[in-house]
Amino acid sequence: MTNAEPLAAPAPTETREAVVEVKNVTAGYVTGVNILNSCSLTAYAGELIGIIGPNGAGKSTLLKSIFGQVKVRDGDILLRGKNITNLKANKLVAQGVGFVPQNNNVFPTLTIRENLEMGIFLKPRGLVERLEFVTEIFPELSKRMSQRAGSLSGGERQMVAMSRALMMGPHVLLLDEPSAGLSPVRQDEAFLRVKEINKAGVTTIMVEQNARRCLQICDRGYVLDQGRDAYTGTGRELLNDPKVIGLYLGTLGQD
Repeated sequence: MTNAEPLAAPAPTETREAVVEVKNVTAGYVTGVNILNSCSLTAYAGELIGIIGPNGAGKSTLLKSIFGQVKVRDGDILLRGKNITNLKANKLVAQGVGFVPQNNNVFPTLTIRENLEMGIFLKPRGLVERLEFVTEIFPELSKRMSQRAGSLSGGERQMVAMSRALMMGPHVLLLDEPSAGLSPVRQDEAFLRVKEINKAGVTTIMVEQNARRCLQICDRGYVLDQGRDAYTGTGRELLNDPKVIGLYLGTLGQD
């Protein structure tokens, strides 16, 4: 585990393709005010990456920068070696980037099926195949396709949102606080679903406030602080590192 320096990838990743590379990105919402400051991140094919850190560290801003929702002022973002910096969200979806925001992540007046159909509007011919894929991960949805998304609980909406993002068969899935606002039981379910999505072959980058649980399931983690990747290492390394525990995890890292 390193401080303010990129961590050398574990041996298994050395021959893997780098699906997402964030290289020294500086970005922000308002001119002259940077939220990210020379932030870097790499996600290899098949990895589950966790991003943790204090409030205001730039975690969600990093995901939004990858997804073209925040202006990148310096640095580069690559998808499978291709520069996608500041590309529009609709073009990113077509190129294999899925994004699930923390809030307002379903169409409440539409049914579950209609929400999923919206997720594959660019490739409608693949609807049946992709429905089979997402209902294998979220079997609860298959029996409730005609139910309106607005009537669902927070955890159920999260399932629909993740399923919709998976409908295009993304190379990488960006998840912003998938456990936010859920009960402890529903939080555990959300993390299990994230792990199942990753095991199905989807490279996953997840921002989480529940730092301990996030590090328990991720392959590698990044700790952001003041817009920079302050610490990085495997989930286990970060969970057991005294500095990370003292600064970011508190007693949660000692359980």
